[in-house]
Amino acid sequence: MILYGLKTCDTCRKARRALPDAQFVDVRDDGVPAAVLADALAQFGQALVNTRSTTWRSLDEAERTLSPAQLLADHPTLMKRPLVVDGDRMVLGWDKAAQSALGVA
Repeated sequence: MILYGLKTCDTCRKARRALPDAQFVDVRDDGVPAAVLADALAQFGQALVNTRSTTWRSLDEAERTLSPAQLLADHPTLMKRPLVVDGDRMVLGWDKAAQSALGVA
């Protein structure tokens, strides 16, 4: 299981505590592999872009019109977090539904 997120994100910290055996990848430092990003975009589409983030608010209107793939390639911290990859399954976010899908109480 791999957890993609930011080490400074409170939600990612909660996910890391709940999933202590998951490998953690900081997207700011290491990015998201192109294949994983493509699969996540295919599954989640525009929902993968966090439009409530500080990074999003700092973008100009021209940048905001870019495709989600280009936005996330240019600004990996725009990705909604965490993205948990467990084999062929992907779970986005850390709400009750995501926790339930991962078997976390």
